[in-house]
Parts: sequence; structure tokens; C-alpha cells
Amino acid sequence: MPVEIERKFLVAGDAWRAAVEGPGTPMRQGYLSAPGAAGPSVRIRLAGDHAFLTVKGPGGLVRAEFEYPVPPDHAAAMLDLCPGAVLHKTRWSVPHGGHPWTVDEFHAPARLAGLVLAEVELPAADVAPPLPDWLGQEVTGDPAWTNAALAAG
Repeated sequence: MPVEIERKFLVAGDAWRAAVEGPGTPMRQGYLSAPGAAGPSVRIRLAGDHAFLTVKGPGGLVRAEFEYPVPPDHAAAMLDLCPGAVLHKTRWSVPHGGHPWTVDEFHAPARLAGLVLAEVELPAADVAPPLPDWLGQEVTGDPAWTNAALAAG
């Protein structure tokens, strides 16, 4: 079964910008189904010229993840079906210590403008990557910091 093993952090300051690799990717994403206490989420995402439908199981550090490409025009139509807010953000690639970090800078909805979160995907749950100095509080496993929760408001 495909799984995602990921740690998530708030970002403190702008020092991460000096290490950005390549251009940022504009994204819009929404949730057709947000997780309940133990249920999955169903996300639709437009990322640049690509689009994906993703089903994520419940969990924190390790959880099931199934992702499939969809036509971008279908994704745009599905975003209109999302009951919560559609998130607008830019995703940046920021390598550190041999690990590919992603930094998401949120633009909308207005209540999230300026929020910056960083994630690192890991090959195994027991891998401890070196942490960049620009990280703030770790929020892995805190359901309030999932993108689904942020979209729900």
C-alpha cells in the first residue's frame, strides 16, 4: 500500500528563501471530503499545469496516500465542488541535509495569507533528517495543521 511518511513544521522567518531551488509552483487545492476523527480526505490539486486527485488516510507521521493525475480542466471543475475554502499557495523546493524539503507559502483564503509551512518526506519513520535553522514548531500529527483542516477553517 502506498504510504506517505512526512514531518511538518511551522517556518520561522525568511532564511529559507536563500536556499530555494528553482521556481515556485503556484497551487490551488481543495477537499471534496475532509477527514473525520478517523476517516480519509479526498483532495483535488492544480499544481502549475498539472492536476492530481489524492486520497489520504488518517494519521500523523505515517499514513496511506493514493495520488492520481487528472485533466486540469476536470480539477478546476472539481475545485468548484469543494465545500470548504480553496487554498492558494506557492510551493518551493528547499533542499537541506540531503533531504528535499517543500515550503508552502499560503496566499488565500485571507485568514491564511502569510502562513508558511515546511514538510519533508522520509523513506522510513525512523529517519531523522537534519533540521534547518529556519524551522519553527513541529506540527506533525497535529490535525489543526493539515491542509484539510486549514481549508475547513
